[in-house]
Amino acid sequence: MSLSMTGYGQAIFHYEGYKVRLELKSVNHRYCEVMMRIPREWTRFEDGLKRTVQQQIKRGRVDVFIHRERDEEQIPVARLNETVVQAYLHAAEQLADRYGVKGTLGISDILALPDVLGEPGETGNGDEEGWEEQLQTALHEALQGLLEMRRREGGHLAQDVEARIVHLESLHHEMMVLAPHVVSEYRNRLKNRLKELQDGSFTLDEHKFGMEIALFADRSNIDEELTRLQSHFGQCKGLLLSDEPAGRKLDFLIQEMNREVNTIGSKANHLTLVNLVVEMKAELEKIREQAANIE
Repeated sequence: MSLSMTGYGQAIFHYEGYKVRLELKSVNHRYCEVMMRIPREWTRFEDGLKRTVQQQIKRGRVDVFIHRERDEEQIPVARLNETVVQAYLHAAEQLADRYGVKGTLGISDILALPDVLGEPGETGNGDEEGWEEQLQTALHEALQGLLEMRRREGGHLAQDVEARIVHLESLHHEMMVLAPHVVSEYRNRLKNRLKELQDGSFTLDEHKFGMEIALFADRSNIDEELTRLQSHFGQCKGLLLSDEPAGRKLDFLIQEMNREVNTIGSKANHLTLVNLVVEMKAELEKIREQAANIE
């Protein structure tokens, strides 16, 4: 099933006195690009979070926003930074051993020292795994919302593109019916024109006339272009039903169809055919605009 590259998802969780909200927004992009906007102290989680997004998103630009604020419904939790405490105690022992400084550090003294108490998620005392797990769980939830929106939007896009391909097929059928009559109509027009110009000063050379018709038939033959177009229509329909990302392949097929239609337009020496070519090109441009948003 085709996916759109436009989508939005979010998740909220409460952990250690904080309320954290994740927002994911995706838009068109040629490749998969993930941009992270997260609190500075969580940059160590960035690579893992990016990989999680890239496992689910194959194409598009995804902006990941992580907002953190104090949870008013929970009592704030202060976390002891054991690494810093051990460093202070070690420094106190060195002072006593090397310089003979006497005295002891009480609890109130230690708690008053800088960086002894840290914010949840900042201290690195076994807390990293908990925060990373919470962030990954919330990211999966937000991704499910994002993917669901992309699926819904992709379904609408696929329906629209398929309807336009059906219209192209009807135009193609008209061309198939009309093409065999182009040469005969040209022959009749040319013969009637020559009769109108006949004033007795020249005679109609049937051999040269036949050569002219044969050259015209060769120049105006569009059988190969019509056959390739029919093949492209089938491939487009198959891509729309595929579970694999189809946007770039669709873009390529649209370019190929445009090339075939342009060739038909350059060969066609028939007003109705030219009008059908113009209508086909307009429809292909609408398909191109829609396909640009398909993953």
